[in-house]
Amino acid sequence: MNSVISLDRLRFLLNRFSEKLWVRPLAVCFLSIAAVFAAKFIDGSAVANQMPSIAQDSVETLLSLLASSMLVIATFSVGSMVSAYAAASSSATPRAFSLVVADDVSQNALSTFVGAFIFSVVALTAVKNSFYNEAGLFILFVLTAIVFAVVILTFVRWVDNIARLGRVGSTIEKVEKATESAFIRRRDKPRLGGISVSNITSKGVDVFSPRIGYVQHIDMAALQDWAKSVDAHVVVSALPGALTTADKPLASVHMSSSALSNADCAGLIKSFHVGNDRTFEDDPRFGLVTLSEIAARALSPAVNDPGTAIKVIGSLVRLISLIDQPEQTESKPRYDRVAVPEIALQDMFDDAFTAIARDGAGMIEVCIRLQKALASLESLSNKEIKKAAQYHRRLALKRACNVLDIEEDLIAIKKAAREDKSI
Repeated sequence: MNSVISLDRLRFLLNRFSEKLWVRPLAVCFLSIAAVFAAKFIDGSAVANQMPSIAQDSVETLLSLLASSMLVIATFSVGSMVSAYAAASSSATPRAFSLVVADDVSQNALSTFVGAFIFSVVALTAVKNSFYNEAGLFILFVLTAIVFAVVILTFVRWVDNIARLGRVGSTIEKVEKATESAFIRRRDKPRLGGISVSNITSKGVDVFSPRIGYVQHIDMAALQDWAKSVDAHVVVSALPGALTTADKPLASVHMSSSALSNADCAGLIKSFHVGNDRTFEDDPRFGLVTLSEIAARALSPAVNDPGTAIKVIGSLVRLISLIDQPEQTESKPRYDRVAVPEIALQDMFDDAFTAIARDGAGMIEVCIRLQKALASLESLSNKEIKKAAQYHRRLALKRACNVLDIEEDLIAIKKAAREDKSI
């Protein structure tokens, strides 16, 4: 089997690292230390005599000011970020926590503050021990001025971002953006680069995962290599987002029974990355579920915020409409030995609209917006979308009629649903 990691697998692993708060600060710390020692290389070089001289006291003063302030600011930023994370979990949904943690502006700000602190401490120690000559001291002064400028710009930008981070509107936008990326990838590769399951007609042998959890990613390249190595075809049963248990197979292997008895399925199982939680990158349905949870929480009696539910409905319409756009698929499947089923659109609609229709049945503004949204989706050219939208439009209307008592409200909802007959 080919041991080279695929680009798709690399993307998945890098996204997991982006959710770790320690990765960027640690990298910036090493860069800061490297910058301090890089200034020493100017001493003794050909341009050293051309550098202007600068008082050592001025450099020490700047570094002392930077060192004393950066640790406080870094501690303050961590406290603010933790508060924002808690707000995102309580006001929106805990499922959006990973997206809030991966916020680039906050992670860059924390990295800048910690890196500036390390830079100032190491540089101050070097200056006090006469580590630099005049040229190196001037370069260090320039680097310190640059660090000051970067810290100020980062702080101003971070303050603007932290004021929004963790708010419901910001969380909805982050979830929608992550889900949009997953939708586009799945729209362009509905079978993840594999072939249709209808191409495999023989009976296969199921392969199960030894671990119970959610499929987060499928390494299609590794799966293709394994299938080639044993001269088999693989039909994926557990798409990203599926829960793997002792009775739910990851995939089925189609090959001769004699060859299967000698085949090692460890490579196949390893191609499925199983974790305790669902992720957004390869699981567009998880994004729909998360948005639906945000709307359901907003519609609870304790919150009573129909405006948030209406905003979520708009996001759901935009996301599902992406499926109706032209695909940018490859002319030939990349993985001709791996068959992957497409995601059922009916399941997507169930994830997106069931909770909103149920919890918002007693709010006329939500019912009207939901009917208009589903009518908009019903007008798209995709026949499966039409069918699913029509089903949920009628179901939402039934829920509203079962809850609302005022005739005028029912008339308004039926008008929005373009429904003339009485229910």
